[in-house]
Amino acid sequence: MSSEEVQKYINQIAFSSAEEFVKKFQGEGAKPEIIGHFGLGFYSCFMVSTKVVVETKSYKKGSTGVIWESESGTEFSLRSSDKTARGTKITLYLDGDSGEYLDQWKLKELVRKYCDFLPVPIYVKNEQANKQTPLWSEAPSSVTKEKYEEFYNYLFPFSGEPLFHVHLNVDYPFRLQGILYFPKLKHELDVNQSGIKLYCNHVFVSDDANDLVPKFLTVLKGTIDIPDLPLNVSRSYLQSDPLVKKISAHIVKKIADRLNEEFKKSEEEFRKNWDEISIFVKYGMLTDDKFYDAAKDLVFFKTSNGEIVRLEDYWNKNKEKNNGKIFYALETSSVYMDLLKSQGLEAILIDSRIDSHFIQFLESKNPDMKFQRADSELADGVVDREHSSSIVDSNNKTEADRIKEFFEKILKRDGLEIKAEPLKAEGVPAVVLLPEHLRRLSEMGMMGSQNPLDLLKNHTLVINTRSVLVKNILGMSSTKAGKLARTVYDMALLSSKIFGEAEFSEYLKRTTETLEELSAP
Repeated sequence: MSSEEVQKYINQIAFSSAEEFVKKFQGEGAKPEIIGHFGLGFYSCFMVSTKVVVETKSYKKGSTGVIWESESGTEFSLRSSDKTARGTKITLYLDGDSGEYLDQWKLKELVRKYCDFLPVPIYVKNEQANKQTPLWSEAPSSVTKEKYEEFYNYLFPFSGEPLFHVHLNVDYPFRLQGILYFPKLKHELDVNQSGIKLYCNHVFVSDDANDLVPKFLTVLKGTIDIPDLPLNVSRSYLQSDPLVKKISAHIVKKIADRLNEEFKKSEEEFRKNWDEISIFVKYGMLTDDKFYDAAKDLVFFKTSNGEIVRLEDYWNKNKEKNNGKIFYALETSSVYMDLLKSQGLEAILIDSRIDSHFIQFLESKNPDMKFQRADSELADGVVDREHSSSIVDSNNKTEADRIKEFFEKILKRDGLEIKAEPLKAEGVPAVVLLPEHLRRLSEMGMMGSQNPLDLLKNHTLVINTRSVLVKNILGMSSTKAGKLARTVYDMALLSSKIFGEAEFSEYLKRTTETLEELSAP
């Protein structure tokens, strides 16, 4: 710079020399690019320095060197220099609290964090410290899969391989570039920790993109570069900024488009990856209606048959067989699930905390669909009406009546209803049914500090009138029959996983006593 340029570009506070430079040269054919915004410029060096010296010489013929020196940023001296080569050297005299910036490793760390992708090389001790070329600025058609994975590992070392990615490249109606990767999430979902790095014209701004994109997207990993991003504004203003809203909506659409593209490309591969992305998709649908509308055909669930099926396909296949209901369960290993399987009925499995909210959300979006937990009531397919006996004894009571009365006499418990039904599976002596609405409240943790098991005290015990064990119990002496009846109830509770700590302890005690009695000579 010449003496006049130093006074113009260095001495004027609140004047953007970068913008002035772009305006001056944008007519020369090159696409104007500006690094940074007002508030991130030269005078920030006084935050760590007691004195700053700028020595510079213009490229213009006949120019002389200039030294600009200041200890406060407001007062300065300007004198000539004997510098012979063109260029600029800036020397910072660090204050006592900023000695860490003399460490070359610290400098390299800062350069890599904030200036890794600047289009000019930055050297520390004669060694280039920045990568310089951001992959997101390259045309997507020119980037190989290997390059995408290499860039991901560079940004997020030791994070494994991503499933797939979205390359953002928009010039109009706003400028946006970036690459977002789908990591393997399994059941991990931490929306408070963003995996998206935010850049402005290749300069790192923040690793917290929560104010720019919907929260569900922050579980993705990658970079977003927004040249026109307003940096000197509050978070609340940023969230309501029209530009930010448009960018956010565009990113949501591109993510949904990519998911649909992956599904159409290979449905089998998409099913294999479902476990890794399901929690992201579900949370996205729960929190963003536009994302749901764009990706609603991509709702999958595991089934009790070990398959991963689209909800739409499951519904079309089973709605008549299940009387318009979608059976669901937490796991396949339960007595009631065995009953369903034995009759060719199929349930979907929910295996994460978000699923209880998600199925309720799906019901609100699809009024025809009714989700019902498999053990909330007896499905018609598991009851054997042909073996329902109407023969009565001398007291005008059927076998089912006698079984019901016997168990009611033994199991005196508040909130317990007892029924006797002929189940198709003879090997199942009893099952416990729990009201659907209480199950959901319990699973969603909507009752605050209340113990979820307290919600399930009101339930129904269905005794299988076709069970050999149940029939044998009725023919025993009252003492032994009572203990075995209690054991049948305990087994049903155990299968339903609604034992509290105290109840389980009592169950073990009763079981031990029963075994001791049965094993006595």
